Amino acid sequence: MTSEGLFDALYARGPVAAQTDGRAWLAAMLDVEAALARACADEGLIPAASAEAIVRACRVEAFDLSAIAAATGDSATPVIAIVAGLRRAVGEQAAPHVHLGATSQDIIDSAAMLLARRALEPLLADAGLAASAAAGLAEVHRESPMAARTLLQQAQLSTFGLRAAGWLVGLAEACVRLREVADRRLAVQMGGPVGTRAPAVGARVAAQLGLAEPTLPWGAIRVRPVELASALGVLAGVFAKIARDVELFAQNEVGELREGGAERGGSSAMAHKRNPVASVAILACTTRVPGLVSTMLAAMAQEHERAAGAWQAEWGTLSDLLTLVGSAAAWSADLLGGLEVDVVRMRENAAGLDGSLDGVAQLIDRALAVSAR
Repeated sequence: MTSEGLFDALYARGPVAAQTDGRAWLAAMLDVEAALARACADEGLIPAASAEAIVRACRVEAFDLSAIAAATGDSATPVIAIVAGLRRAVGEQAAPHVHLGATSQDIIDSAAMLLARRALEPLLADAGLAASAAAGLAEVHRESPMAARTLLQQAQLSTFGLRAAGWLVGLAEACVRLREVADRRLAVQMGGPVGTRAPAVGARVAAQLGLAEPTLPWGAIRVRPVELASALGVLAGVFAKIARDVELFAQNEVGELREGGAERGGSSAMAHKRNPVASVAILACTTRVPGLVSTMLAAMAQEHERAAGAWQAEWGTLSDLLTLVGSAAAWSADLLGGLEVDVVRMRENAAGLDGSLDGVAQLIDRALAVSAR
């Protein structure tokens, strides 16, 4: 994502980045080619021996990623170089059976869905850790009084447990939507040159890859990629809200929260400072996300059966979205798992405020019940 990975500790923290890099894309495209070969053999379209040869050739280590990347500039797709490499690898007899009836878009769109599914598992796992930490804070601090604030001013009495419960519900609801996308909306694309290919091969490819089978090929109808981008954007917004709260509470003048990890947060000019590094990193990631979601939305207006530019704009955008939200998830799990709460300072800052806390315990219990489902 960045020059020589200089900023990857911020933008690419955690396990998701390895699921979205060039090697991961290559692996996903080869997995689609292998599934296509098996499906064609099962449908009697190619000999079983050819399918076996193609599957054996679909090994990432057998391909030169840098050469494929360079060749992409000659055709606006990496698939042509990949298919050429596969045909050389399988030999003259099986070569005509490589990529049978498929297009570059079939391979890239299906690979994008496969790559997203692989990336969403560790992303959702880290989001789950953040939610569990928020649940723990809500339980422990259900009766810890603090000042609730509206328009950045002290308003009425609340508890920190209720604030953490709000974080928890936001994470839970965003994750439910993203999980639904992961489980139901990531579909294979196998429509052939203009979307007229009969569905039998696509159904077999979907079953082998663990992807959904769409009603129709969706080459120029980009609802599914945008659903994924939108769900990622919503989760990123929840991470950003949490990080912003912690930043505000960690100000010296407020002093109600501190990030864990005494070894980090130093300043190059002011040795006395302890900066909220995790919150800063989360916001660095999530601030970039709305623009990327907007790009995915803008790319929906596509020409006829295959777009000339808009579709191609999605590939790097989707990679960046998954990587940035994955990084924010990893940072959020770290932030909430090590958050230090100064209940004495909270009580002092809230001194003299009015407000009933009669319903707080019930509200927190409702939030905890949601997270347990």
